[in-house]
Parts: sequence; C-alpha cells; structure tokens
Amino acid sequence: MWLIAHGIVGRADLPIPVALFAAAAAAVLVVSFLALAAGWTRPRLEHVRGRPLVRVPLVVEVLLGAVGVFVFGAVAYAGLAGTDTQQQNLAPTAVYVGFWVGIPFLSLLFGDVFRLVSPWRAVGRLTGWIAARVGGDAMPEPLPYPERLGHWPAALGILAFAICELCWAAARDPGPLAVLMLVYLAIQLVGMSLYGVEAWTRRGDAFGVWFGLIARLAPLGRRADGRLALRAPVVGATSLAAVAGTTGVLLVGIGTTAFDGAREGPLFNGLVTDLQDGFTGVGLSQGLGLELAFVVGLLVSVLVVSAIWGAGVSGMPRAGLRLSRAELSRRFVHTLIPIAAAYLVAHYFSLLAYSGQDLWRLASDPLGDGSDLFGGAGSTIDYSIVSATGIWYVQVAALVTGHVSALVLAHDRALAVYGSPRAATRSQIVMLGVMVLFTLLGLWLLSAALNT
Repeated sequence: MWLIAHGIVGRADLPIPVALFAAAAAAVLVVSFLALAAGWTRPRLEHVRGRPLVRVPLVVEVLLGAVGVFVFGAVAYAGLAGTDTQQQNLAPTAVYVGFWVGIPFLSLLFGDVFRLVSPWRAVGRLTGWIAARVGGDAMPEPLPYPERLGHWPAALGILAFAICELCWAAARDPGPLAVLMLVYLAIQLVGMSLYGVEAWTRRGDAFGVWFGLIARLAPLGRRADGRLALRAPVVGATSLAAVAGTTGVLLVGIGTTAFDGAREGPLFNGLVTDLQDGFTGVGLSQGLGLELAFVVGLLVSVLVVSAIWGAGVSGMPRAGLRLSRAELSRRFVHTLIPIAAAYLVAHYFSLLAYSGQDLWRLASDPLGDGSDLFGGAGSTIDYSIVSATGIWYVQVAALVTGHVSALVLAHDRALAVYGSPRAATRSQIVMLGVMVLFTLLGLWLLSAALNT
C-alpha cells in the first residue's frame, strides 16, 4: 500500500472503545451549541482586526519564490532522471507528503506560506516584470477574470489531483508524476498570461486556493495593505469572500480526504470490488477496472459530503432574508474550512509524522543512485516518535476542535444574518446535526482504517 496506507498506523489498544469516543465527541458538540445559544448573543467575529506586525520585504518574497522554483525544478528533475522505484525517488514523497500534506500543516501555523513559495507565481511575476520592462506600454492588459468561473477551476484541479493520488497508479510513479508537474506548471502559466498573476493564482490555481483557505485558520494573516497581522486562530475564516466554486473547493477537499480513509475500510472495499468486476465484465483490464472503480468511489464520497452540507443549508430558514439557497450557502461556507482542516489533520498527521522523516534521506539521494548530498542518505524513519495511541488522540482532538470551531463560526454568522439570538439558534439546529454527522463520519473513517 502506498506510503503505509497514507500513514494510517496499525490499531492500538485504545483506553476506551471507539463508540465512547464518538459519544463523547457528539456530547461536546451539543454542549458547545447550548453554551453558544445561552452566552453568545451578538456577532463578535465579523469585524475582528488582527494586530498589525511587519510587511514582508520584497527581497524576501523574491528569495522565497526562487526557493520554490528551485525545489520544483529539483523534484521534477528527480522524477524524470532518477530511479523508477517510488520509495527511492524524491518526487513521489516530495509531492504527496512534503507538498500536499506538509504545506497545509505549515499553513495552519504560519498562514499562507504557499503564496510566498509558489513556483508558478514566482515565474509569472518574473515574466511579467521582464515583459513590462521590454514592452512597456505596448503590453496588453490581462483579460478580466470571469466571475462565473470563480473558484471552479481550483475545485476541478483538486479533484484531478486526488484522482492522480488515490486512483491512478501511474501518477504515483516518478516519471509520470514529473510530467504531470510540468503540465500543471504550463496550465498555470497560460492562466496567468491570460488573466494576470494575482487574479489567476487567487482564483484558478487549485493549490493556491486550497492552501489559502486552510491558512485562514492560522493565527498569522496578511492584511489588504500587505502587512502581516496577528489574530485569534480560526477568526480569519470570517473574512472569506466566497465566489462561485468556493463551496465546491471545500466539499471536494473534504470528500477526497474522506475517500482516502474510507477506501481502507470494508464498506468501500466491497463497493470497489463490485465496481471493478463490473468494469472488467465489459472487457476492461483488471488494473484499469480497479482505477475506474476508485474514481467512482471518489466521486461518490464527494457527493455524500455535498449532500450532508446541502441538508444543513436546507435546514436554515430563508423567510425574510431575501437570499437564495446558493447565496445562503456562500454566507456560511467559511464554516467548512475548520472541518476540512480537521479531516486533513486527522487523516494525514501520521503520514507526515512518519513518511515526512523520509524526506531527509530522499533529499540526500534524490535520484536513488546512491549519492549522499547532505549526509542523510542512510537515515531511517523513527516510528517511536509518536505512538499509535498518541496519533489516535491527535486525530480525535483534531476532529472535535475543528467541528466546535465550525459551530462557533456558524453561530456567529447566523447572528449577523438573522439578527436575533433566538432566530440564529433555531437556524442552526439542523447544522448542529450536520456537524455531529461530520464528526461521527470522521471517527468512523479512522476506526475503519485502523481495523484493517
């Protein structure tokens, strides 16, 4: 299984049964809801401003962008020129662990770090700077970014990445993975050339949008004037200006993470086996049938998560609001950010803790040819760094904290939308059920994976 089944460790002897964990988590959410209804009677988070700190100097942005370009080039080169063995080539672990998992964890702590190190943003800014110096006023203005597109290109990009990571075996091999990296770079360059660097990276870049959403939970943010600001954790989510596709990005992110956990359990294993048999029955190979079965399972997972969210939005009354269902969903979509982060931390913490250590060895021997650039080629993974039971506690804490944070955000926004504490509380009763359901789903996914 790829990278120790994405870091899910073997089952530990838990101090209490999983069912009691689930009951306790649900109880925490219910108690939190009642406490909010009783003591939180006016919106407090809508206009919270962080304490301004310093502005990131331009030279620092340039240097960090150069680092991003160098790392991207080194990883792509390793994939193209190095060994075909996944475990010995830098590219797969660098992309699927260091990039896809490591950057969101850093974003939760330090804010939108990817914006500073994004290789395609750095290349786009450099290209634009050179073109402005050479062409001057003769350079055409970028096209206005279509509002109807919004974040939909980013949502499709996250879904495509998940298919590559979880469903398509060839995309985990170093060579094809490097080619996909270069294809994505080319797409980003085209998008930036059409709509401008900032407009495209904020709307169309799948990873820039996804990491930026997660970064809104960090205690370190960036103000409109470019200065860094210190703020309370999670509060940054309230300033999200949702556009078309923003909900799609978050639902795809949650759904794909849920699928990554569910496919380790018996329910999805049975579904995937039946689908594979169906695909092979029409003449497809076993391998292609399995990949298509995984794609269908992934789409089902996203649809299930979307249905849960849709039920929560449908449960909120619209009488007197003059808001459509879609507009109401956008007003509350920021509450999905801590849920997405909770699923991410719960599912990928062990992967980062264990396989993340292997990046030092692979960086020392990126091509898998026996070199030792930094003296770490002989290093091994220390599995005693955190116990299986410790990982389970981190996972449960992440799920509960994320969903309680979502409840707080939803209640505060409901006070702003509905006006009175009573109406706000009533509007969130169904959403409480959604949060409990998301929490129980996360715990079920973890326990199902640990039982395999």
